[in-house]
Amino acid sequence: MVLPESLVEEVIEAKGLSDWSSSALEHLTLTDFIASGAYDRHVRAMRLRYRRRRDQLVAVLAERAPGVRVSGIAAGLHAVLELPEGGEEAALRAEAWQGLALDGISRFRHPQAPPGRDALVVGYGTPTDSAWAGALEALCRALS
Repeated sequence: MVLPESLVEEVIEAKGLSDWSSSALEHLTLTDFIASGAYDRHVRAMRLRYRRRRDQLVAVLAERAPGVRVSGIAAGLHAVLELPEGGEEAALRAEAWQGLALDGISRFRHPQAPPGRDALVVGYGTPTDSAWAGALEALCRALS
């Protein structure tokens, strides 16, 4: 952490009470990773990789599942696939049959909130590069 000088002692004390087993080797490795510029290169490469995956997801769904709209900002590791009304449960069952692990947006809704749109939350950061095409194909099969 990079802290204002006035908070250092308080944070050290709190960390000591809750996290007494941090590995010095991991801290030194991360320090070297950052200082060498490797961390910055890694973040830039991952940002590009995930942007390409999201762009692929949007393009393939536009072609193969035109009733599904992708929403959310074009950053991060997740996209929200807006489904026709009543489509969330059916899509989740189909996803399970395809071997995918997705969440419906209703899982993230407060229990007392009124029903909202049907949607899936798709994480596109998890599949390996070799599994990405197959996962995208399985998603399209489940949505069509």
